Amino acid sequence: MLSVLVPVYNYNIVALVTHIHTQLQLNNIVFEIICFDDGSTTEIVNTNLNISNLDFANYIISKENHGRASARQLLAKKATYSWLLFVDADVMPKSELYIHNYLQHIDHGYEAIYGGFAYEKKPPKLEHKLRWSYGKRYEQILAKHRNKKPYKVIISANFMIKKSVFLNINSQIEQKGYGFDNFFGALLKANSIKVLHIDNEVYHLGIETSSTYLQKTEKAVDTLLSLHKANRIKTHQNSLLNLFIVLKQYKLHYLFSSVYKQFKGTITTNLLSKQPKIKLLQLYKISYMCYKDLRKV
Repeated sequence: MLSVLVPVYNYNIVALVTHIHTQLQLNNIVFEIICFDDGSTTEIVNTNLNISNLDFANYIISKENHGRASARQLLAKKATYSWLLFVDADVMPKSELYIHNYLQHIDHGYEAIYGGFAYEKKPPKLEHKLRWSYGKRYEQILAKHRNKKPYKVIISANFMIKKSVFLNINSQIEQKGYGFDNFFGALLKANSIKVLHIDNEVYHLGIETSSTYLQKTEKAVDTLLSLHKANRIKTHQNSLLNLFIVLKQYKLHYLFSSVYKQFKGTITTNLLSKQPKIKLLQLYKISYMCYKDLRKV
């Protein structure tokens, strides 16, 4: 009835999978858990292999790294059942009714169901403050707000989707890289997929350092800009891309590009500090996007 799919890269998932496995058994449903190791270290692989001792659980090992989109596609193709539950390696369900909360929406006519993201109330170590602050502000959002624009907050770390829908949508993501959740959301909208958001969060545990997250943010902006310029995103609910389009329409992208060139150092210093200002991160993203766009003119 349900295939739980966990892409893994250098993360210990024994606690996560054991917890989900217990919930699946308590719900008395037919299930399988498939984990795909996408080129982790030998130490991580040896630890995670313990998962194979659980009933209906399988740990598949790849010696080479395929990337997120390809790893998920491989998992979906191997899945037996018509509904897929994707869970990232670095999360943990918030509720003991996590599986139950998803199952009760299976027969309600939706094709994709997103549970949401949560962050611990206690701030992390200072070097992780930027990622935590951004997540609290822009990812930890109640379902009633996410459902107003169902294709906007699309987080692939925690969602259930029909297998046929996923294989079709995800197959259109051909590149390796970071930041394809935005594109996945745009493809869901373009294909008129019925999306529901519910309050069934997972805690995001694998929070990157601020410097790593800033690098990933730039890569995500690069991905978004590349897809836009290639006319791959025809309909969407992405706020950053909407703003970029408006700025470029009124030639204001030249101004924002100058902001990036002149104030990159000052903004970066704040974002990597003990008290990063998330509004500055938003300014950084749009100014960086304008700068990268003009560099190729």
